[in-house]
Amino acid sequence: MKSLPNSFLLLVMILVSMDLLTGCESTPKAGEGGEPATAATPAQSKPPTFYSGLQAFSCVNGLAQRWSSDVIPVRLESQANSEANGQDGKATVWKAGFISPSRGKIKYFYCSGSRLKDAPPYGPSAGTEEAYGPDVPALGFQPLFLKTDSDKAYAVAKDHGGANLIKKNPNQVVTYFVLWNPKQRALYWYVMYGKDQESATGTGIVNALTGTYAGTAGR
Repeated sequence: MKSLPNSFLLLVMILVSMDLLTGCESTPKAGEGGEPATAATPAQSKPPTFYSGLQAFSCVNGLAQRWSSDVIPVRLESQANSEANGQDGKATVWKAGFISPSRGKIKYFYCSGSRLKDAPPYGPSAGTEEAYGPDVPALGFQPLFLKTDSDKAYAVAKDHGGANLIKKNPNQVVTYFVLWNPKQRALYWYVMYGKDQESATGTGIVNALTGTYAGTAGR
């Protein structure tokens, strides 16, 4: 199948290379809540929670609606880390961008199941709102187009060349992001074999509504 136009793929790679906003989680102090302070004991490490793309979108959608009633999603992407390399279609941190036309602002929301210190707070959280450029509204999409989950997108991309990349590098990081193509009026999953544009060895493209393979994008 033909690849998507290079101009749109360039826009995709520019957007996916944007830095994530991060937060930190507060820790209760010893003795809070009327409990006597005791000698510090080694805390049991809690396991991270893994989310698929649809689970992460549901996690943050309500928070976005509370920010502004007219929000429109414009992107969804995973963040690979030491807890999850993304090969199963899941990640411990996802980031979603929503615009509010009435405010003229974009705001990023995070669904985090990570226990890493430098990750966003556990659970849903929000970044700061900021102005968006003139091209951003064209990337807005209706959630009804996001029917295929990231694990399905991974399986489809794997059947169309991804398996060979995993065979070459069993520890290959896989990053996921969703973007609307205004010319084709379709929403796509981009299954990128790499943590960023510079390290990517290839990208499989899957229709987010139908789950069908739509092409590839090289470096």
